[in-house]
Amino acid sequence: MTITGLRLEEITPQNLDAALAVRVRPDQEHAVSPVVKSLAEAYVHPGVAWPRLIVDGDRPVGFLMAFFGIDWHQDGTLFRSGLWRLNIDAGVQGRGYGRFAVESVAAEIRRRGGEQFYVTWHPGPTGPGAFYLGLGFRTTGETSGGQTVGVLELS
Repeated sequence: MTITGLRLEEITPQNLDAALAVRVRPDQEHAVSPVVKSLAEAYVHPGVAWPRLIVDGDRPVGFLMAFFGIDWHQDGTLFRSGLWRLNIDAGVQGRGYGRFAVESVAAEIRRRGGEQFYVTWHPGPTGPGAFYLGLGFRTTGETSGGQTVGVLELS
């Protein structure tokens, strides 16, 4: 699917309110934190968190936050990069914006020399597991904070 005019934007004072207005469906709220929490986490993890607004033309349609070189075990032994959060606005889901977000993060990980792309998701029938598995992620057998860990090989 090609979506004309689709891009990622850094979060700035000019688009902050648009980012904060992104809302997933009510039945998805248990599976992903709101944008405001992601931005707070980005603030306390500078250099690791990569928050971006997903924009189609002039319309904000979602938010993503990637992570690069995060200390996975918090002991300096394992560093990973991947997708921390993905929020696609409730009214525009199913139009390819999530796929665009994942492909954009994969491209950024490759650009930075990474060969693996990690993601975690809320397990269960209402979680996004089928979405990630459909894009080629495989489960690692790990969990993180009660969430399933998946990896996509980029090499």
